[in-house]
Amino acid sequence: MNSSYLLLAAFLLFSQLVLTASRNLDLNHVRQRNRVGADDSPTYIWPLPSQYNSGNQTLTVNPNLTLFTSGNGGSSRIVSQAFERYKRIIFEHASLKLPIDGVDYDLNKLTILVCSDNEELQLGVDESYNLLVAASDAHSVIGEITIEANSVYGALHGLETLSQLCAFDYGTKTVKLYNAPWYIQDKPRFEYRGLLLDTSRHYLPIEIIKQVIESMSYAKLNVLHWHIIDEESFPLEVPSFPNLWKGAYTKWERYTIDDASEIVDFAKKRGINVMAEVDVPGHAESWGAGYPDLWPSSSCREPLDVSKNFTFDLISGILSDMKKIFPFGLFHLGGDEVNTDCWTSTPHVKQWLQDHRMSAKDAYKYFVLRAQEIAISLNWTPVNWEETFNSFPASLNPKTVVHNWLGAGVCPKAVAKGFRCIYSNQGFWYLDHLDVPWESVYYTEPLEDITDASQRKLVLGGEVCMWGETADASDVQQTIWPRAAAAAERLWSAPESGSSRNSTTVLQRLEYFRCLLTRRGVPAAPVRNFYARRPPIGPGSCYNQ
Repeated sequence: MNSSYLLLAAFLLFSQLVLTASRNLDLNHVRQRNRVGADDSPTYIWPLPSQYNSGNQTLTVNPNLTLFTSGNGGSSRIVSQAFERYKRIIFEHASLKLPIDGVDYDLNKLTILVCSDNEELQLGVDESYNLLVAASDAHSVIGEITIEANSVYGALHGLETLSQLCAFDYGTKTVKLYNAPWYIQDKPRFEYRGLLLDTSRHYLPIEIIKQVIESMSYAKLNVLHWHIIDEESFPLEVPSFPNLWKGAYTKWERYTIDDASEIVDFAKKRGINVMAEVDVPGHAESWGAGYPDLWPSSSCREPLDVSKNFTFDLISGILSDMKKIFPFGLFHLGGDEVNTDCWTSTPHVKQWLQDHRMSAKDAYKYFVLRAQEIAISLNWTPVNWEETFNSFPASLNPKTVVHNWLGAGVCPKAVAKGFRCIYSNQGFWYLDHLDVPWESVYYTEPLEDITDASQRKLVLGGEVCMWGETADASDVQQTIWPRAAAAAERLWSAPESGSSRNSTTVLQRLEYFRCLLTRRGVPAAPVRNFYARRPPIGPGSCYNQ
């Protein structure tokens, strides 16, 4: 038998023994619950786990918590580096760095068991984990914390949940873990839980992008949709066509190939995929700053010139270069908001349309399908905005993932035709819409009215979109958070959970998570703002804004 299975069996047996022993506690205090905390130091888990049991003990955690690993993937650097990151988060207070005499800590050891040593990060990777917190007492000689996961990425989520169970006690100057013993079995509801970040409308420095990625991991989001380029600017280096980034705003607002690779690696270490987007044929005026032949004419600059093979040679070159950077299986090809007037008003393009017996709508379809062929030839699955599906569903490659944004009802139509779908209804999940309250974000349902079980599986998940027209490095994080967290729980947690039906409980938990973000250095805006990212209207507690 495989050693990983033996380790898993041993862990599950151990879990049952500890749970059996814990039944000797007062059973009135061992219950499923949303709230984690004691007295005036409540802690909340966000997003809510799938299944969890807790008790009534308060345990102290040793600031010199020791890591033990096992399983085929236990020795992964992804795990050990994450452990060090979370130790810094949990034991951040200066008081914990001073020697304390006479403290007998309850929890001194963290064991992480990872069954698989496969670190490939793709859509559908196993992100599940079990978290057990057991105290040393008369019924159990083991006082430790155990995280068990099939992949390193599940282990990362287990560490995040553990960090949210811990809180610094200002009275005793120790870190405490409330409501132990804990037994959590957790997994995501949807495999795609995304955030779009737009670096074309405003350039975002590498460090800001990393901060966004780090904060995504706190809410268990797992896809950064990097909208790198658009009509306003082209900041990315493309070695095959080095003049393209002449479309950047300035020579200081650019991303080298190494920059992009660093972002992808940084994200992987936090369990986050990076899906790049090259939006064609519209939203591409900036491309012509380096290669003017891509414009239909100097006075009519987009969509890209459909009549020239050079246009598609260049797209092929961009995607071939990007394939070396972005290993994620999905690649976004845009296809939205295409105004074809330039094609019908520019003489040489108009003549090409006539020669090929195409209308402007036919040419739009031709362009999208040809771009899809390039992406598929590079072993990517194409993602397109919903206009492509709305315009020519029968012609789209069956591998296409339809990305909804305009309104309701698109995913039900797409999955009914066998396509997969990503939900991003702009009325609820566009973060640049500052007047959308947290409740609207939270209670939006990606499955909409889809009842057929096989069709529901075709909804990969959803994505909140941080378009950058009015957001730059100065305010992007407070525009994203905390509303993105509301969508994150919708995408992770079971819809039938008690918390999701109680808006008061959700608000309390979301306010706590917002304050957790600020404690970790994320400038999340108050939850109750009428307009997102506004500062507080007056003095008050972080936990009531």
